[in-house]
Amino acid sequence: MRDILLGREPADYDVATDATPDRVQQLFPRSLAVGAQFGVIVVSDESGAGEQAQVEVATFRSDIGYSDGRHPDRVVYASSPQEDVKRRDFTINALLLDPETKEVFDFVGGRDDLRAGIIRAIGRPEHRFREDKLRMVRAVRFAARFKYAIHSATFSAISKLAPEVHQVSAERLRDELTKLLTEGAARRAFELLDETRLLPELLPEIARMKGVEQPPQFHPEGDVWTHTLLMLDGLPKPASPTLAWGVLLHDVGKPPTFTPPVGPSGRIRFDEHVEVGTRMAQEICHRFRFSSDDTEQIAALVANHLRFKDAPQMKPSTLKRFVRLNRFDEHLELHRLDCMSSHRNLDNYEFVRRFLAETRPEEIRPARLVTGDDLIALGLRPGPAFRAILDAVEEAQLNGRIRTREEALQLARTSSINLPHP
Repeated sequence: MRDILLGREPADYDVATDATPDRVQQLFPRSLAVGAQFGVIVVSDESGAGEQAQVEVATFRSDIGYSDGRHPDRVVYASSPQEDVKRRDFTINALLLDPETKEVFDFVGGRDDLRAGIIRAIGRPEHRFREDKLRMVRAVRFAARFKYAIHSATFSAISKLAPEVHQVSAERLRDELTKLLTEGAARRAFELLDETRLLPELLPEIARMKGVEQPPQFHPEGDVWTHTLLMLDGLPKPASPTLAWGVLLHDVGKPPTFTPPVGPSGRIRFDEHVEVGTRMAQEICHRFRFSSDDTEQIAALVANHLRFKDAPQMKPSTLKRFVRLNRFDEHLELHRLDCMSSHRNLDNYEFVRRFLAETRPEEIRPARLVTGDDLIALGLRPGPAFRAILDAVEEAQLNGRIRTREEALQLARTSSINLPHP
C-alpha cells in the first residue's frame, strides 16, 4: 500500500486476512506452508504464460516475545487488522488496502508520516527493535531510499541499541546492506549508518576511513571517507551487488597503511594498501557469508583498481589479459567512479575503452595455437613445465610475435630444449 500511495510500482503484494493458515490452505491447495507457525502461507498461481506468481498470505496476529531477536516465541491469531498492524515495524509499512472497496485502513498514522516524509517505528521504538534488530538497518534503508527523516524517538532507539545488531545473522545483514548499496541512495544510507552509530558495529573498517587524509594532488576531495561517499553517490541505479561492494571496499586498505609525510618534500603514502585491502575485503565477505563467486569478484575489484594507471604502458599481452578479467565492465566502471570522485582525469579510462572498441574479441582471446597434446607429441613429459611452455607461447601470440601453428610449435620446441625427454 505504501508504494501505491507514493505512486510507485509495488515490487510485490502481501495479503493480510482473518482466515487461519489451515483455512488458507483449504482454499488454495497448491499453497506452501513456509511460515505456517507464524501464520504465513505462500499462495502460488501459475498464469497461462507459464509464469508463477507467489503471494504471502498472513493471518492477523499478535506476536508474543522475541527471544531470538527475530522470530516471535508465540503467535496469537487476532480477529482484527487493528491488532495485526501493531506488531509491524514502521507506520508507513502498516497501511492496508481493501481490494474490493479500495478503502485504505490506517491505524497508526502511516499516511501522515508518508506526507511528512518520516520513518517512525510503531509503538515504542525500543520494543520494535528488540523484536528484530535488523529493523534498525531497515529504518536507515527506507529513510535513504525515500529521502525521509528518521523520527527522533526512533533515531534515539537505533543509536542506543546499535551494539545489539550483531544478534542478527550474517546472511540477513549482508542482504540488507546489499539492498542499501544497490537501491540508488547508497551515500545517504551510509551517512545515516554513521549518524545512528550502526556503521562501526556493522563495518568498522569503513568507519575507520573517517579522517584519513589523502595526497591533495590526487585527492582534492578530502579524506578516504569523503572519497568513498562520492563514489557511492555515483553508483548506477540499480547497481550490481558486486560492483557496489567493490566500490565500498576498494580503499579499505588505506586506513591501516596510512603513513604521514616525512620531510618538506614528503607526501602521504599508503604502501601496499591494495594488497592489504584485498585481504580485508575477503575477510569482510567471509564475515557476511558471501558466495565464493561474489567474494572472488569483490576481492578482484579491490585488487585491480589501481592497474588502470599503468594501462597505457602495458605490453599488448598484459593489457589483453587485464581486460579479460571476469566481469571487466565492473572494473571499468569502478575506475571511472574512482576518477570522477577524485582528480576527474579520465585519460586511462578512455584509453582502455578505445582499446576495447578497436580490438577484435578474437585478438583479446585468441584460440590456442598449441595444446598439451601437441607438447606430448613433441616428446615432452606432462608436468609443471607444460604450463610454462604454454604460457610462453600465449605471451608471444598476444604480443603478435607469432601467428601460426608452425611458429607456435617451433617456439615450444625452443622452450623445451632443457627439459628431460622420455
